[in-house]
Amino acid sequence: MKKIGKYFLQGLIAILPIAITIYILYWLAIRAESILGSLIKLIIPEDLYIPGMGVAAGFAIILSIGILLRVWLFRKMFRLGEHILERQPIIKTLYGSVRDLMGFFDPSKKKDFNEVVMVTVADKQTRLMGLITREDFSQLPDGIGDGETVAVYLPMSYQMGGFTVFVPKKNIKPVDMTIEDAMRFALTAAVSTKKVETT
Repeated sequence: MKKIGKYFLQGLIAILPIAITIYILYWLAIRAESILGSLIKLIIPEDLYIPGMGVAAGFAIILSIGILLRVWLFRKMFRLGEHILERQPIIKTLYGSVRDLMGFFDPSKKKDFNEVVMVTVADKQTRLMGLITREDFSQLPDGIGDGETVAVYLPMSYQMGGFTVFVPKKNIKPVDMTIEDAMRFALTAAVSTKKVETT
């Protein structure tokens, strides 16, 4: 019985990440099919509708927005829409948080998170893994940082959150690790089994 339980646990650990990933993709596809599919049926005769058109439409819309954002006029209009959202009391907090989180995964913004470091704290024996987010404080109010300070984001394990700390440069040590590997390592409380690839 003990061996069966052990094998079952190993199987569960192996299959769970795959199952959760598939479920999330399936849920997104179902939502797109339900919402966009209903809109498509209003435009074309129902007998011409083919299951999956909603998913295809969702993919096409997202792809189109990505392409249009390269056009100056569309980008200007998009930023105007963002500005309107940022002026709404409750919406601005939610929208700003989601936008900043998604911006972390934007390849064009990788320069903002350009280095993985270990931050020395307390008795100098304890270290926290983090990502440098800012080194230049010249455009910010006085008292936030100076030439000898860096801003470091410290991700929290097993949740989407963390802390931003401002520490002296002498208290950090660079780590030869990619941003993706560092995030996976920190978010899984250092139990990530993926082989770490050095940069």
